[in-house]
Amino acid sequence: MKIVVLDGYTLNPGDLDWQALEAFGELNVYERSAPEEILARSQDAEIIFTNKTLLDAGILKQLPQLKYIGILATGINVVDLNAAKELDVVVTNVPGYGPDAVAQMVFAHILHATQQVAIHSEAVKRGVWSESQDFCFTLAPLQSLKGKYLGLIGFGDIGKVVAQIGQAFGMNVLVNTRNPKIDLPQGCCWVERELLFAQADIISLHCPLTPDTDKLIDGVVLEKMKPSAILINTARGGLIDEQALAKALESGQLAFAGVDVLSTEPPATDNPLLKVSNISISPHNAWATIEARQNLLNIAVDNLLRFTQGKVSNRVN
Repeated sequence: MKIVVLDGYTLNPGDLDWQALEAFGELNVYERSAPEEILARSQDAEIIFTNKTLLDAGILKQLPQLKYIGILATGINVVDLNAAKELDVVVTNVPGYGPDAVAQMVFAHILHATQQVAIHSEAVKRGVWSESQDFCFTLAPLQSLKGKYLGLIGFGDIGKVVAQIGQAFGMNVLVNTRNPKIDLPQGCCWVERELLFAQADIISLHCPLTPDTDKLIDGVVLEKMKPSAILINTARGGLIDEQALAKALESGQLAFAGVDVLSTEPPATDNPLLKVSNISISPHNAWATIEARQNLLNIAVDNLLRFTQGKVSNRVN
């Protein structure tokens, strides 16, 4: 059985082992695959794994041996699912492999904003502390999280972990989901979206990108938020109107933002958020702790094992 990994680098830049996949047959791993390389590399493959490499109907129809596609991520928009189903190709994904990792990044951005570690560390290295007349100094206001309102848009696996961490810091957790009757943990309160935007000191996005949530955070919403508020996005870049967010940050309408995702990745050099000072941007790597990546690989291998046993799990088509 021929197995092809079209873009294995982001999952495994060299610190994990592909050996578990090698047990299923002949394994060919490519770090990245350009569009014009996909077809040649996938010829005669029965099994294909992809992370972000697109497999559209045109490609799939030219791969008669293909029986299975494993998406090395949770998002499924990289494969034409309808075409795969028509061709009797099973497609699986990997859900729930790293909620702790993403939640950890949420608070990395929050603490970056509230504790101002970076600017103080840089100042110390420049000699500012050595020259100080006092035993300590501050270059920007430091904020406690205790008593603050943490607003969560969406309450899936990641949102639940973020809520737990927020409560451990003594925060009041507000939740908005499509279903107001959702069963929430003790101490979490479901509120209408308008109230959440107005009351939350920190808003963290954990909802999928759909036609209804596209540019959910726009100029109108930003005007409803507190000028002191912090906006966090580790979900999908398209949830935010980036022009509106840049304008709000530059004008002081919003205090700070921390994002792990942008509308286009890698971003264009003229993305307005790249020129804003009061924002922290991580390069879509919240998911990428070594533990989360190992778990992702384990689930991907288990998905393939179950497929070979006729017990498909995590099928998305």
